[in-house]
Amino acid sequence: MVHKAIAGFALFAVLSSTYITAAQLLSPLPDQPLEFALAPDPMPCVFQYSSADEPYLVTLRENYALNDIVAGKTTDLEKARTLCTWVHNRWVHDGHVRAKKPDPLSILKEADLGSNFQCIEYSIVLSGALTAMGMPARAVYLKTADAETRREGAGHAVTEVWLRDQQKWAMLDGQWDAVPLLDNEPINVIELQKALATNDPRLRIETASNTRAKTYFNWVGPYLYYFDTVIDNRFGVKTQPSGVMLVPMGAKCPTVFQRDTPIRRMRYTNSVTTFYPRPMEFLGGEATKLVSQEGGRSY
Repeated sequence: MVHKAIAGFALFAVLSSTYITAAQLLSPLPDQPLEFALAPDPMPCVFQYSSADEPYLVTLRENYALNDIVAGKTTDLEKARTLCTWVHNRWVHDGHVRAKKPDPLSILKEADLGSNFQCIEYSIVLSGALTAMGMPARAVYLKTADAETRREGAGHAVTEVWLRDQQKWAMLDGQWDAVPLLDNEPINVIELQKALATNDPRLRIETASNTRAKTYFNWVGPYLYYFDTVIDNRFGVKTQPSGVMLVPMGAKCPTVFQRDTPIRRMRYTNSVTTFYPRPMEFLGGEATKLVSQEGGRSY
């Protein structure tokens, strides 16, 4: 099974430095929401996802008894939060160790043998577990405003899941076991950036761990500038390593990461509608079907 990484990135090498010390200060948190286009691009970005009955995902679901883990949870958000905590507890975060193979089953097998990993492994495993439970998900890679020139600590990886019952994308951070909520509603990474920039008092996190909201928000805030993900999110099949990056209006499209890692096979967009399509159905091996934009907002 070949899992996706950001096109052209040696992600496991460059993100290993995400966990930084207090002395390695990040870019300052923007004091106002970033601006993005609402109109979709002329050419849509057609994302692909696996259905829950994909053999790879069936093995993942059965080998790790995922049905038992979410038993009794009635909403997609409850299931997602439970799986976020489960993934968080599979190993201890180590920002300098990467998995031998970047797919959920391989990562979990190494973790079962005592290995610890960095942020990207949490996002990969959580994406797989959610998709195996019928909730299509994707890893989203966050980058600081100075991601091109910073030597290290310029990126972090989280997960976004499509909540069918709420018809929206929601962010989860497996490394921190943090699910951001605004007025008790799940939010995506763009909505989180806006809430942090405006110091919205309704913002909080759900967690079953010791993560403190203020600590987490202060830490993750500077990473919320560039956002990218892969286009083909299927499991159990060989996929093409291409991605799409959401860039704030007026910002430079980065072509390198942390000075010397080229960013290749990346499509750039300023449109949140292009980055956040409203998928109606996810069929294994088929392209995502998109709901008409007349149906409402796309995120």
